[in-house]
Amino acid sequence: MRDLEGYKDTRYQLLVLRPTQRASWIGYAMAFHLIKDYETALKILEEFRKTQVMVKPFDYEHSELLLYQAMVMKEAGMYDELLMHLDTFEPQIVDKLYISETRAELNLLLENYATAEALYLELLGRNPENWAYYEGFEKSRRPSTEEERLAVYRERAEKTPRAHAPKRLPLNFTTGETFTQLIDRFLRQALHKGIPPLFVTLRKLYCERWKVETIENLVLGYVESMKSCSKFNPADDDSVLEPPTVLLWAYAFLAQHYDYLGNTAKALEYVNTAIEHTPTLIELYVIKTKIYKHAGNVEEAVRCLDEAQSLDTADRYTNSKCAKYMLRANMIKEAEEMCAKFTREGVSAVDNLNEMQCMWFETESMRAYQRLGKWGEALKKCHEVDRHFTEIIEDQFDFHTYCMRKMTLRTYVGLLRLEDILRQHPFYFVSARCAINVYLRLHDKPMTDSEDNENTSSENLDPSELKKLKNKQRKEKKKAQQEKLKQKALQEKKEQHNKAKQAEEVEGPKEEELVPEKLARPKDALEEALCFLRPLQLLSGSQIETHLLAFEIYYRKDKLLLMLQSVKRARAVDPTDPQLHVCVVRLLRKFQEQKASLSAPLKTVLEEQVAILFDGLPLQALNERFIDDHADSLGSIYAGARVMVSLDPKSKEAALSLICNFGGQMAISDMQLCIDIYEAMKKGEFGDCKEQMAEFQARCHTLYPLATAFAPPVSPCANHVISAAPEPEPEFEHDDL
Repeated sequence: MRDLEGYKDTRYQLLVLRPTQRASWIGYAMAFHLIKDYETALKILEEFRKTQVMVKPFDYEHSELLLYQAMVMKEAGMYDELLMHLDTFEPQIVDKLYISETRAELNLLLENYATAEALYLELLGRNPENWAYYEGFEKSRRPSTEEERLAVYRERAEKTPRAHAPKRLPLNFTTGETFTQLIDRFLRQALHKGIPPLFVTLRKLYCERWKVETIENLVLGYVESMKSCSKFNPADDDSVLEPPTVLLWAYAFLAQHYDYLGNTAKALEYVNTAIEHTPTLIELYVIKTKIYKHAGNVEEAVRCLDEAQSLDTADRYTNSKCAKYMLRANMIKEAEEMCAKFTREGVSAVDNLNEMQCMWFETESMRAYQRLGKWGEALKKCHEVDRHFTEIIEDQFDFHTYCMRKMTLRTYVGLLRLEDILRQHPFYFVSARCAINVYLRLHDKPMTDSEDNENTSSENLDPSELKKLKNKQRKEKKKAQQEKLKQKALQEKKEQHNKAKQAEEVEGPKEEELVPEKLARPKDALEEALCFLRPLQLLSGSQIETHLLAFEIYYRKDKLLLMLQSVKRARAVDPTDPQLHVCVVRLLRKFQEQKASLSAPLKTVLEEQVAILFDGLPLQALNERFIDDHADSLGSIYAGARVMVSLDPKSKEAALSLICNFGGQMAISDMQLCIDIYEAMKKGEFGDCKEQMAEFQARCHTLYPLATAFAPPVSPCANHVISAAPEPEPEFEHDDL
């Protein structure tokens, strides 16, 4: 991405032209550092340092030069030289914490354990909550048994009794009765103090089933004891009673505990009990929101968060979360109005959030537009996020000269390395994935000139429903026109406000306006998709979705070698992925169809690779083997069933039987997969299967009783009374808010 050799030559020319300037020497040294010629970089830096005769006390710029030398030495693996460097120039270095941390780390790497232990003890005295310090301190002690490891943390807990880290870290490795005693003491202190993120703190322990059971039994015991005698345990000798808030936080913890385990009924029971106990605690409504989200009921989650933000309208966190969940429920207009409470007056909330590069709002908006079939609006948001990342890089141009002048060299190198991987950020991945999927859809089914981008699909509607839909669309169109006029007036006001500022700025190339109607009708949808794909291939190759998206694009472009490349890269990430199996079969089928028309070299290469990757099996046999090997995975069975139908359309009944007769266990994490299967049945991918579809819906409704996707149909009367938001496509994300 960067021409580092050219940068080195340019810096040399600048050094020749201006040898007396500090930036010339530093820039030339940094050029060698970036190309990893550490020895030359250190020689240049040392020669320049020798010219600095008069060094003032607490000279920050000179200190940064010395620390930059230390950074280069560390990356070069020159640990002994770095220790000598720190010892020599310690009086001139302002950042004393860096010296202590680096010394401790280097002595540990050099196996000077006694020195490392003393240094880490000093650091722990400075910050007893830093987990990295405890890790280094433990390694310097070299404990060989669980008791010795525990003794390390007990010693620190005695020295700093109010510190949290030495009590939490032993829970990761202790077992048996020792763990029970430690977690009991830890839970009692946390519940007594009322720590809201207690569950998040302990969630890493949930990878071991017996620890989960121990925690559950303890907290359930606390609840029963608090109800009867206001103590953690009736056998406690202490006569002091615990405050009522202990019971409240125990309820909150159990609600999160059961939600994580997928027991939605118990989670709701405990959170509702907690709300009855203290109806004004906002954290309880946030917990309830998460429970409904994980259960697949986004509308109810929105109601809970709306109630939470109404308790404290000045709380921007709950306001933002409420807007986020409204977008997940496809309530776009309501989300914009919610955000408008905290955006600048006189400017629409959407424009202000775009100006502030509020990418969480834009990524959620694009997914909502995508679910609603508003392709142009979705693409507009995708391009806005892409422009944000471009603007972030362009905004750093001023720092290239500033950092050289102010000698913030370590930060400058960090900035350059951040720019190299900037589009690795999850926000960009989400927007690129959405853009690629939308462009693929527009390639497969282009929008006609007469088709309104705002319209939703009218397929499979009877005449009365179609009439209602058209009336609704007419009203929405009229409302949109009025809103457009209002936005135009606001935009004119905004332009007048910024007129003086724009006159002072240097004119540059103006960005093309993003018009949804134009974006929804691209000249070449696949080329547009490739523009979003290339950064993912460069920076997000460790995610299998990158290669699956690449396969979809190249499949439509009939690029067999690139399809093969995508499949091989995906197999290197996760060879058992169900969607990868579908791509493999499609690749083999297309190769067989085009085999006769391929050139001899291309044909030879493909035949060799196909034989290596897929054992030369026929397509049917390959699919059967995949189904047999993954009979306990619903996702794999669904992929195998889709392949069966694509290979032989007459096998729809057999494919449907595979799914409906799936005997494995369906976990809470399979909810989105079940939604996808149910939608495929509704679209007729497995033929006319109303009876099987009803059975599958009933089975899923039993497993996920609160999921709106599997809710039984309500009567027209109920529909008339309950005016709900558009039916969303629920997304299961078992993570924090």
